[in-house]
Amino acid sequence: MKYFASLILTLLVMVTSCSISYKLNGASIDYTTTKTISFEQFPIKAALVYAPLAVTFNDELTGKFASQTKLEQVRTDGDLQISGAITGYSLTPQAVKADAYAAQTRLTIKVKVKFVNKKNSTEDFEQEFSAYRDFDATSLLTDVQDELCNEMVKELVEQIFNATVANW
Repeated sequence: MKYFASLILTLLVMVTSCSISYKLNGASIDYTTTKTISFEQFPIKAALVYAPLAVTFNDELTGKFASQTKLEQVRTDGDLQISGAITGYSLTPQAVKADAYAAQTRLTIKVKVKFVNKKNSTEDFEQEFSAYRDFDATSLLTDVQDELCNEMVKELVEQIFNATVANW
């Protein structure tokens, strides 16, 4: 009986003192070789300009990598380099009604990204990413713009993050 009690006590101590931790953020980076990342500011090069978009996008992009990776952000010449521009910000009518007026309007943001991996050049790419949201055509863009842009920026940043460091 003493043996059984000792065994239970030992198992209890082992179970409570050990813990396994997983961080499922999707990043698959070899931190032994890749230690830094640099970003160039993404300017707006679209015909239609919404000025706060550039700041929101740049902040969200750098913040995502800061919170989801252990990479040190450097001004220039990082092991990973991300640059590009916001190339599209457009409105298009959607779901035209019988009276020939649009029931919805689509707001689309496009971002061109250049990714350079100095440790593995086979992962380099230039690609355009886009996101859109539809809103009721009776709403003014100025009333929905901030919320829609924030949603699309988060989606675009997620797409860029997955394309650059998720590798799954």
